[in-house]
Amino acid sequence: MMDWTDRHCRVFHRLLTRRARLYTEMLTSAAIVHGDRARLLAFDASEHPLALQLGGSDPRELAAAAEIGADFGYDEINLNVGCPSDRVKEGRFGACLMAEPELVAACVDAMKHAVDIPVTVKCRIGIDDQDPEQALDRLARGVVAAGADALIVHARKAWLQGLSPKENRDIPPLDYQRVYRLKAAMPHVPVIINGGIASLAEAKAHLAHVDGVMLGRAAYQEPWHLLEVDPELFGEAAPHTTMKDAFEAMMPYIARELAKGTRLHAITRHFVGAYHGVPGARAFRRYLAEHGVKPDAGLNVLREAIAQVEERKAAAMAA
Repeated sequence: MMDWTDRHCRVFHRLLTRRARLYTEMLTSAAIVHGDRARLLAFDASEHPLALQLGGSDPRELAAAAEIGADFGYDEINLNVGCPSDRVKEGRFGACLMAEPELVAACVDAMKHAVDIPVTVKCRIGIDDQDPEQALDRLARGVVAAGADALIVHARKAWLQGLSPKENRDIPPLDYQRVYRLKAAMPHVPVIINGGIASLAEAKAHLAHVDGVMLGRAAYQEPWHLLEVDPELFGEAAPHTTMKDAFEAMMPYIARELAKGTRLHAITRHFVGAYHGVPGARAFRRYLAEHGVKPDAGLNVLREAIAQVEERKAAAMAA
């Protein structure tokens, strides 16, 4: 979720579910070790439980980045060896590392020795011409032997030759059964499934076979799904019952960020799917797109955008 799940997005999502674990966008170990770590790793205390997702292939550098992340207060370090981005492939990290399972295991081992918090691995079922039966088992057994605390498996191959990153999210067929077989073969290892899961009903069906479910695009593009997570999966009340209530709870955070010089659009760009399927959703998106990008845009813009929805919902109910 590079360029998507930044700290503003995560604060918003935490207002929709207390229990789901949130993940950062993937950050390279080099950027954390050598760059502006305060800017890259800053997060709001409300975001816990929160995992830092790393990309890299140098065990020592990854260990250093993991230690920095743990010192910042993250609850988990996740190594991404599933992202098919061109930038990732050129940097020798992400999905291309599925061709080097021994190196991935060495990276996990180094991180485990550097931190006391869980270290997990996110991967695909294979890449290019690999046989997923062999490739996934080999990677999984190697990283578990190295100490990985859990595996998150996107149930698609990544075709690094011939498909774009966007195409890799949709074209390779989903093979959930392959992830189920991995869990059956490694019953004591937590296995989380990912890829193409569009609803809480689908997530609950997967939980009959695996230990957890990761939502990516569904959670981002239609965040109202997250309002269902706590009641449906944990038997607890959601933090807020409506999206309007969640936005009201978000207002103090936005006000603080605006006072620091953050532009409103940097935050509201994560809200565009909030009212998907609700009367007024298009008007909400259009209002934010037209007014949220202005240099002086403030809370009044978000309030007016919400009013666009509430007015149309009231009209629909009265009709």
